[in-house]
Order: sequence, then structure tokens, then C-alpha cells
Amino acid sequence: MPKIAFFEVEEWEKEHYKKAFPKEDIFFSKDELTKRNAAKIKDCEILSVFIYSKISKDILENLPNLKLIATRSTGYDHINIEECKKRNIAVCNVPTYGENTVAEHTFALILAISRKIPESIEKTKKGDFRLEGLRGFDLKGKTIGIIGCGNIGQHVARIANGFEMNVLVYDIKQDKELAKELGFNYAKLEDLFRNSDIVTLHLPDNKFTHHMINSKAIRQFKKGAILINTSRGGLIDTSALIKALNNKTISDAGLDVLEGECFIKEEKQLLHIANLSETCDLKNVLQDNILLHKSNVLITPHNAFNSKEALMRILNTTVENIKGFLAKKPVNVAKAQ
Repeated sequence: MPKIAFFEVEEWEKEHYKKAFPKEDIFFSKDELTKRNAAKIKDCEILSVFIYSKISKDILENLPNLKLIATRSTGYDHINIEECKKRNIAVCNVPTYGENTVAEHTFALILAISRKIPESIEKTKKGDFRLEGLRGFDLKGKTIGIIGCGNIGQHVARIANGFEMNVLVYDIKQDKELAKELGFNYAKLEDLFRNSDIVTLHLPDNKFTHHMINSKAIRQFKKGAILINTSRGGLIDTSALIKALNNKTISDAGLDVLEGECFIKEEKQLLHIANLSETCDLKNVLQDNILLHKSNVLITPHNAFNSKEALMRILNTTVENIKGFLAKKPVNVAKAQ
């Protein structure tokens, strides 16, 4: 039976992998794979890692029997794909795992704001059952502007339809069939800003999108709009947002991410606190951020991805990737970037 080595594996994951591969010879390590400990698995044929294991040419030279690397992440730039190709080593990833999870958190923030949930809870805890200051608003009939219509944005559109909202979408790629299927209309960015009661961001942070929500963009917003961000903090110019919140151009913001957070490639990194602590201190970011103290801002600690089901999808997809390879029917095969 092939030997499978799992690195950067947590205790709760071990039993699931043992059940999935009852006959295989399995090696577990909580540490990342390095050239130093690669000798422990020199005869392994299948390797599963997370992003802290840098699979370089040197490491591959120490694993002569390796046939498959199953990374438990969406990205795979920690793996030398070209070298794997030369050695006929397949690489599989986890393309998606949290699209509905993040979309649901997006609406958790929207509903918390629209129905004043935090304020209601706080008053009730104090024994105050008066409704003064707790009047919210319906989502039905409101317009939500979704910026970025990938897997997560599409789930947001589906949920918005359930609330009978009007859905506008901005995306550089337009799919008319998708728009018809999900019941939304594409809009230019300025038109989306101008007509949306709620604007929600679902984009990566890169040179094209960084600070896309800046003073110029905010001047185009519908007066009193709500801004939601569950993607990356760098999409929003924080100083511009604070100014807009102060003058009520933006009435409220729901943020799961903040500008100044450490650079997160994979949300699951946040569960590896020991690895993150060297370069990232979310507590200090939160404590130092003026947004945390504003009454019209709701902040959650980059937690939108964090559901039992999402984490299980990572595990289950990894199992499927390995089983597919063993059955000579590979799935989720990574391509050279």
C-alpha cells in the first residue's frame, strides 16, 4: 500500500484521514515539511501539506518515490510546480471551500446592521427593553451592489434574491447567462455606487483593486449607503472610510477585514496562530484602529471563512484528491502559474 505523509496536520484531522485511508501506511506531523525532516518520509508516494511547507527542488530530491502532492490550500505557490512536472509528480489543490460560508457571513453583517442586532442585545443585557433607537429597515426592495462576482459573489446574489432585493453586479468579466440565472443586472462601477443601498466587496487585493474604495469612489455612493467587506482590508482606504462615516455619506460599515492586517493568502492561516505570530498581530491592528470604536461600524475578526463545514470541505476535498489519484482519475490538478 502507498505511504501517505501529512504535514501541518491538526489533531482533529488525524482521525478523519485514518478513516478515509484505513489500509494505507500514514505518517502524521504537526510541523511543516523541511529538508531536515524530509528523511523521515523518503519512501512516501503521496504528500499532503499546507502553505508553510515550501516544496522546493531540494526537498523533492529527497523524496524519490513521490507521485502526488495534495496541498490543503487554494493557492499552491509554495510548491515548485515546474520541478514537479519534470519529475512527473502530480499536484492537487482545494479550489474552493468557503464561498457560501463567506456569503452567509456577509449577510450576517448586513442583518446585524439593518436590524440593529448588537444594539438590541446590549440594551437587553442591561435590562432595558425599550425599543427606542432600535428601529431597523427591511432588505426587501433595497438594492445591493456586489463588486466581484466569483464564487462568493454569486452566493451573495442568490441570498439577496431570497430577500427580494434588487441585485447589481460589477465584474470585469460579464456572463449574461449567469446574470439571467441568478437574476441580477450588470452595472458600471459608478452606477452601482450611485444606486446601491448596500455595497459589498468580493475581490482580491492587488494593484488593480487596492484602495478601490477611496474618497473619489465614496463621493459617488448613494447618500447613507452601507459598506460591507468580507474579502481583503486593502480594498478600502481607511481614512476615506472614516471621513465618510463621520459625515454620514456612508451610514454604516460591516467589516470582517481591516487595512493593516497581516498579509493573508489563505484564511486557514489564521488558525495557525504560532506561525502567524511572527509577522502578524491582529490584536494590535484592532486595538489601534479607530474604526473599532465607532458606533456605526461592526467588526468581526476575519472570521467569515470559519465554519465547521468549510474546514471539513478542505479535509474532504483533500481526501477526494488523493483517492482520485489512487484510482487513476485525478481531480483538482494544479497548473503552472
